[in-house]
Amino acid sequence: MKTPWNGTLQERLARRAIRKPPAAIYLALANLWRLLIAPKYDVRYEYRVDPRKFRKGPLIVVSNHASRLDYIYAGLAFLPMRLNFVAGYNEFFRSHLALVFRLLQVIPKRNFTPDIYAARQIARILSAGGKVIVFPEGMSSIGGSNQPSALGSGNLLKHFGVPVLLVKIKGGYLTSTKYCLDERPGRVEVVVDLLFSPEELAGMSEAEAQERLDGALRHDDYEWNRTARVRFAGLGKMAHNLHHLLYWCPRCEGEFTMRGEGDTISCTSCGNGARLDEFYDLSPLAPDCVLPATPRAWYDLERERVRREVLAPGFELRERVRLGTLPRFRYLGHQATSEIVGEGELVLDREGLRYSGTREGKPFAFALPSAKVPTYGMCTDVTRFYTFHKGEFLEFYPEGETTIKWLLATEEVHRANGGPWKDFPDATARRQSSKTCD
Repeated sequence: MKTPWNGTLQERLARRAIRKPPAAIYLALANLWRLLIAPKYDVRYEYRVDPRKFRKGPLIVVSNHASRLDYIYAGLAFLPMRLNFVAGYNEFFRSHLALVFRLLQVIPKRNFTPDIYAARQIARILSAGGKVIVFPEGMSSIGGSNQPSALGSGNLLKHFGVPVLLVKIKGGYLTSTKYCLDERPGRVEVVVDLLFSPEELAGMSEAEAQERLDGALRHDDYEWNRTARVRFAGLGKMAHNLHHLLYWCPRCEGEFTMRGEGDTISCTSCGNGARLDEFYDLSPLAPDCVLPATPRAWYDLERERVRREVLAPGFELRERVRLGTLPRFRYLGHQATSEIVGEGELVLDREGLRYSGTREGKPFAFALPSAKVPTYGMCTDVTRFYTFHKGEFLEFYPEGETTIKWLLATEEVHRANGGPWKDFPDATARRQSSKTCD
């Protein structure tokens, strides 16, 4: 889809002044989604506070980010209230989203890096008495539970000092996992509550606000379903591509030896493996199989292993990748998240991240210190990842199925070097207590 010749897509986006969503378009689309999406995924709402009390005046809504459908789940909870959503900058370059985002006055935000434009547009909406909804994690859940909120989330809430409502989504990840793009209808529960009053925010430090925000958003879909016992319709593909996420074998400790096909994940080296049923319960393929309690616990053990690697002398990851960037004049096709413009070698060590290769047929290289790369974004599934360099979106496509190790290692390098984006205070103890069953 071509664009009018009045500047690049990037320039046009930077000139856009965000306003309150137009009522006719917003409510028409919302009611269509309420008709089609809510019944399909059995979306249920619990209100611990009445949103109608906040009809007048500015409001911020924060939500955990379980899946790619969270914008619909959360938005429907507040109808007929109209919300300005904040979404990833790169999503505005995808043809199936660009028009909808423009019509609904969605605010673009470069994830995991400072973005003055996004802050100004949020201020613009709130100063006019509008309502803004943000997903402070910056990216939908990778492993089924939360990651800490992006840096500055507590400061943003304190700065604006308006009421903050909380949305907690349960079952969203199990409906739309990050390792497989198939939708798996089961049940989604959405809780709406009050998180901060303006008076509470005024009496808290930025760190206190951030800590309370993280605690309120925290959720593990796998643990939730051990009690809720919701059956999700995986259609015989519950473990399809699960090895993209769970790449390490808990028995032989081989890396990238796991293979997820159909309802099973197994090690091609030692045969260790599990069947994943429609409740997302793991059951061993044989009596001598070694398995963590849940897929999230498995993911946590991978992180603990990577953390030890990062702390060892001479740590380094090195891999051939293709390089993708955002187009300047043409929107991306439906599933594409970037245009491939080069290839080269990506290296991560205790100093940070660096790339050396080509871009559009010319030599291209950059380096980012670990303090500037707390984590990566992932647009759709876990086969590729992105970061920003000098404000520009750069996406990497590894030759191997190694994306999750790159993610974990980059986060642990950032933290090992004293980077400001910390893990949850109890994270290490939780990982070490992750049980395996023989």
